[in-house]
Amino acid sequence: MHVAIADETKTLAQAAHRVLLSMDVQTTLTGSLRELPLVFEASGLPDLMIVNVLSDLSGWEVAAHLQRAGYQGRLLAFVDGDLADSRIRPLTQLPNVECVAWPTSPALLEDILRKAVPGTAINQARSPSLSSASKYQGIIGESPQMYNIFALIDKAARGDVNVCIHGESGTGKELIARAIHYASPRRDRPLITLDCTTIPEGLMESHLFGHVKGAFTGATKHREGVFSLAHTGTLFIDELGELSPRLQAKLLRVIQTREFSKVGGSKPIRTDIRLITATHTDLKAAVAQCTFREDLYYRVAVFMIKVPALRERAEDIPLLINHFLRTFSATYGKPVMKVAPSTLERLIALPWPGNVRQLENFLEQAVVLAEGDALVERDLIAGDLAGMMGAAATPALTGQQFEPGLPLAEVERRHVLRTLQKAHGNRTQAARLLQISVRGLQYKLKTYGRQADATS
Repeated sequence: MHVAIADETKTLAQAAHRVLLSMDVQTTLTGSLRELPLVFEASGLPDLMIVNVLSDLSGWEVAAHLQRAGYQGRLLAFVDGDLADSRIRPLTQLPNVECVAWPTSPALLEDILRKAVPGTAINQARSPSLSSASKYQGIIGESPQMYNIFALIDKAARGDVNVCIHGESGTGKELIARAIHYASPRRDRPLITLDCTTIPEGLMESHLFGHVKGAFTGATKHREGVFSLAHTGTLFIDELGELSPRLQAKLLRVIQTREFSKVGGSKPIRTDIRLITATHTDLKAAVAQCTFREDLYYRVAVFMIKVPALRERAEDIPLLINHFLRTFSATYGKPVMKVAPSTLERLIALPWPGNVRQLENFLEQAVVLAEGDALVERDLIAGDLAGMMGAAATPALTGQQFEPGLPLAEVERRHVLRTLQKAHGNRTQAARLLQISVRGLQYKLKTYGRQADATS
């Protein structure tokens, strides 16, 4: 298997290269799409092309560069921005292409690459539980609760029934939606995601249904909404409970009639989608409180999947720890591959209010900062973990983290790590709190890893 990666920033290329190297996959890296003809002449046409589509690069440009290089094979495009942006539209029209959002964590990057590169050594060497992870889009578990989730995924994937996934933040609701889509008859069609928490109320209708030029102030060009982009495929709406009553009514009508109109337009547009929704709130309770429409609830929750919190399946924590340690040790070039027995017992006993996302984020920090080849008690430094353990033995990341005389760079490092913990590992949310870009946050984490290597 030969994979070529084009990435001007080198950030995604280097991370993907480390993951693919652990999978025994040959990779070729280039910093520019313009260099592809020379790259292909030297190394041959790849089996898979990965492109980092930056905000100043259009889909037409990517397609043109690939055509000039003579490449017509599979394309995996990581999009830095909105998947619904019209500049990305030309890519979705190419054969054998999948457009995905820029991965917010190394674990998500590995999950995407593992799906894109099947049958590799890393897949063949996995334990039964990790083999199920490949089948179910990176979902890991051997507990009875997770076997029940796997069974529900298989049942939901057989048809087009509307699915609602209910679970706490960080439990993997989007992974379940992906697993349903890629096991369904629509697996070769688009999977489009819309997160209702990331879009202002005034722009939500445009993101859902699109708008015509001049529909409102700032609408300087036509825009396709997610219902158009997901046509013949699957639309995943995350945090559905955040929709306003007005948009709940519009969504209900689209579900009932299979038609919608763009904002500012009058022409009805037919849509053929499979709808999957997710929420961390109890929609039944929201119906009782008159904050969510009862008729919409019965339309979207035809098939309900309740995702267990991590504390409800603690027996899966060792499996998850092994998975994340392997991922982050490869990503950051660190030898940390195990956890001391006493430390593992403490990790299993913690309540993990941020669930799998919080565990993932903690282990990433721990691998970056660890000094040996195993995590031990002193590596349990994260502020939220100290609170969960009721410990006062970790002042470095609690109230005294900014003691006088501390170097400014160390103050920043500790503040960044604590903010990640506050966001329960959600890098997008953490970057928003820090008022920096997600890419800037990822660069800082990599820098901290290199600093830890230099001092060990």
